[in-house]
Amino acid sequence: MSRAETQERGRPPAFSYRPASYRPTGKSAPGAADSLLHCDDVALPRLAERFGTPLYMYSASTIRQRIRAFDRAFGKAPHTVCYSVKANSNLSILRLLAKLGCGFDVVSGGELERVLRVDRRATKKVVFSGVGKTSDEMRMALQAGILLFNVESGSELLALAESATRLKKTARIALRVNPDVPAETHPYISTGLHQHKFGIPIQQARELYARAADNKFLRVSGVSVHIGSQITDMTPFAATMERVADLVRLLRSDGHVIDYVDAGGGLGISYEGWKQNDFAARARKYAQTLLGPLRGLKVHLLLEPGRSIVGPAGALLTRVIYKKSNGGKHFLVVDAAMNDLIRPSLYQAHHEIVPVHASAHPADEIVDVVGPICETGDFFARDRRLPVAEEGDLLAILDAGAYGMVLASNYNTRPRPAEVLVDGKSVKLIRRRETVGDLLGPELEQSRRT
Repeated sequence: MSRAETQERGRPPAFSYRPASYRPTGKSAPGAADSLLHCDDVALPRLAERFGTPLYMYSASTIRQRIRAFDRAFGKAPHTVCYSVKANSNLSILRLLAKLGCGFDVVSGGELERVLRVDRRATKKVVFSGVGKTSDEMRMALQAGILLFNVESGSELLALAESATRLKKTARIALRVNPDVPAETHPYISTGLHQHKFGIPIQQARELYARAADNKFLRVSGVSVHIGSQITDMTPFAATMERVADLVRLLRSDGHVIDYVDAGGGLGISYEGWKQNDFAARARKYAQTLLGPLRGLKVHLLLEPGRSIVGPAGALLTRVIYKKSNGGKHFLVVDAAMNDLIRPSLYQAHHEIVPVHASAHPADEIVDVVGPICETGDFFARDRRLPVAEEGDLLAILDAGAYGMVLASNYNTRPRPAEVLVDGKSVKLIRRRETVGDLLGPELEQSRRT
């Protein structure tokens, strides 16, 4: 691979190969044509030496770039980006997004508490989604003064009315309607069909809106919809917004004031191949798809991007512990595992895996990249053609900024990784690496028998 080719293979500004001027401790100097993978302006071996592996790292510049692309795409149309906290809920990431003017989409009291810790003023731009809100969570959100409750059932509407009446606080509501629109995505993250647990059948919405309007502590304010995650075809979004627009007109004819349309999230990213699509162009196409059916309705559009903002901004850095072969199968055993990044195991999701040190003339091999956990399902790639790696080499698992650390667990009593935020040449530790002591601390030991 020539230097020009390694530069072409970059994913600027987040992760790109650059000439290998940095030499890790104990390593010989790299060849003149070799390159090292960088996060923003920091060589990944520096991060490995300072913080260890496995390690999650995020590019602040990419997060800023993508939020600005979203805002430019929707232009002068009234809109608010309510970042989906479930995608990556690290407090430092949320603080960065709050400074960029984002609101937040939360699905639990815990996520709301994270927003409160970051900036209490941001709660004025919080929407609360989810099918199982408890009365305690409703009270917390009412006291915080959030923007909107996305209500997902008649029973939830009743519980919210009771909480609001008890506190004598008005709850602004939108019903999350289920438009029965199929989205070409993994079945676990598709949410817009009638067999899914989410939302209210769009045919039943009119009756529930009338019921809500009869309670003085509920204020009908909008219509909400969300059809799934990791959607790359714009057609389902267009069909969904056509149905939402028709519902808005119907509800207004009934006398309801509909100020907001919450279009949800779901805009997908490309996980395969180094060359990312032009995000600014895709954001513009997404904006045109959503805004077209709403033309003339004069509503404020709420957007809930998550993966499309932080996914490509993050990667998981891991080190090869062992190489082994079983018959004709070849394995790279790395120090990260399915407890650190479960997407390949859970969804059979593809993540690009690349060497941190890119040789000018690499040889290839077909390998399974696996972790140390005692499960056959503990893998990051199967039968993947990768440049030959040796024990001790660093690999980067790309596009891991969304649904990576938030889905991590302590299976096999494995402490979770550290997280760092890279901003140009600056590096900030935003979550320390857990210890086994952290894991055992909450457990209550039985009293010893005497």
